[in-house]
Amino acid sequence: MKVKDMERPYVRRQTSGERMGILTLIVLLMLVSWSCVPNTKIVPVGEGWASNSINTPVFRKNSLYSFKGYQYISYYDAESHMVIGKRRLGTDDWELKTTRYKGNTSDAHNSISLIVDGEGYLHVSWDHHNSKLRYIKSTAPEKLEFGDELSMLDQKEEVVSYPEFYAMPSGDLLFFYRDGGSGDGNLIINRYVLADAQWTRLQENLISGEGQRNAYWQACVGQDGSIHVSWVWRESPDVASNHDMNYAQSTDGGLTWQKSDGTGYDLPITQTSAELIHPIPQNSELINQTSMATDPQGNPAIVSYWRSVGSDVPQYHVVYHRDDVWYTHDLGFRNETFSLSGTGTKFIPISRPQIVMDDEYATVVFRDAERGNKVSIARAPMADLGQWKLQDLTESGYPAWEPTLDPSLWLQNQELHLFLQDVMQVDGEGMAEAAAQMVQVLEWEI
Repeated sequence: MKVKDMERPYVRRQTSGERMGILTLIVLLMLVSWSCVPNTKIVPVGEGWASNSINTPVFRKNSLYSFKGYQYISYYDAESHMVIGKRRLGTDDWELKTTRYKGNTSDAHNSISLIVDGEGYLHVSWDHHNSKLRYIKSTAPEKLEFGDELSMLDQKEEVVSYPEFYAMPSGDLLFFYRDGGSGDGNLIINRYVLADAQWTRLQENLISGEGQRNAYWQACVGQDGSIHVSWVWRESPDVASNHDMNYAQSTDGGLTWQKSDGTGYDLPITQTSAELIHPIPQNSELINQTSMATDPQGNPAIVSYWRSVGSDVPQYHVVYHRDDVWYTHDLGFRNETFSLSGTGTKFIPISRPQIVMDDEYATVVFRDAERGNKVSIARAPMADLGQWKLQDLTESGYPAWEPTLDPSLWLQNQELHLFLQDVMQVDGEGMAEAAAQMVQVLEWEI
């Protein structure tokens, strides 16, 4: 029955007190609606740059990092200054330091990565896209004071992209970056030796594109200190030329590298010698630079998205090594198609995903326009990675956000904290006219 066909009953006019009571009830209902997202809390930090996605790309390693009960964060503010902050875990009060360092925020590649070494010193690298290394270290443990910019080794530091920090169980650090451009770059790895307080070169060219292509990698360090790297090859600056998923591991701190069956690599690894763990043709909407993790038993898993042969729709996939076999699991819940063809940072209807694993579940964190661009998760029991259940962690959408997390907090406590900000991204490295938006931390209690 249509409303307009119904007889309209007599309605008594409300008093001002009644109206105030109804408004109060509405506010309470709004609060209840916010809290209906289970086991989540959003903690505001400060306003940050939002005219592109420079604060939120998935390859920030790391946007958040915890050490001895404190959590550290970094982002660009509205004036392109780098802000570094800390808070005691469990509180909402941040100590924020607006540094003198700025970045080229017109290029969304130029994000910030930070970490804390085993003695409590902060290490930060930022503002890179085929440019000179920019790196600082705090002047004292657990402090937000920094000196002048530093080099690490003063070699192969002129054409740097994608700086990433990883922690070793000893408190040492790893620093991954690309030397060279898209389509012809090489992967370099440095190690920060805590005992010497100095950087050393582990690998000058771990994965070589032989001047014809480059590897876009994702990496992780297992609880036992094993290093895992997976990658896709790109033949040109066009994203559509991404192809194939490959893998390597090191059990001696990055000195030597093996395939998943233990066969040793002769370095550098090339397209011919690489272990191909899942073939994916070019023009499959295969994305680069996603994430990987290990389960508590040390088995590696990679999460990415691509369009399978015979399908029109890109789907998230998990590639997981167990019992000496690589398994590929298609999450299969998406319906809409899109294309990755072109260059530069693109506006894409889904985010690149993150993955974490514990004894019971694998959890994939993502954003999808089909779900209103909310922060969402897909979870499956480790015993059956074919049974994925979806859940939204926010009620609002974040149309250009990608997930980055606090890796140390997950490793120590299995607590998931995500860097969160509502940002814009114009296709092809464009910029929107957007006001600064609040940087937040989304806490999800599993």
